[in-house]
Amino acid sequence: MFVEALGVAALNWFLGVVVDRQNMSLAGLDPDMMSTSSKIGGIVFGLYLALCGLVALLVAVRDRAPAGLGRILLISAAVAHGLLGAVVWGLVGPLAFLSMVVVLGLVVLLLMTYDGPAGRSADAAFEGGAGGDGPPAAPAVTPPAAPTAP
Repeated sequence: MFVEALGVAALNWFLGVVVDRQNMSLAGLDPDMMSTSSKIGGIVFGLYLALCGLVALLVAVRDRAPAGLGRILLISAAVAHGLLGAVVWGLVGPLAFLSMVVVLGLVVLLLMTYDGPAGRSADAAFEGGAGGDGPPAAPAVTPPAAPTAP
């Protein structure tokens, strides 16, 4: 995702430079505004993809499933790659589609197949057994013995 972030930012920057050098208007829009917005959009989308890559890297380093904002970022990145994959098939070609689908598959794999540390089952974690985080089992209580007559 880091390479993709750099590529998206560089492509949008290049498109901004092209629009600026042509100095042409599109439906009456200011060319300087189009150039600036293309550059800003590329930087913002590149930072977004870099943040998603950082979340994926932290998941790998910490060996924990993504949670909260990180999970939301990865889900939104998966949706974005799915939509972009559908668009690039017609505009760019099958190779670009394949690269979008590969990244989509990797993000979905990261979100769906994370099991946590090896050797720890869901039942053990739920019951507080081996490796679980539940409360310890209470000691067995035996009732007092009945008094005997002398």
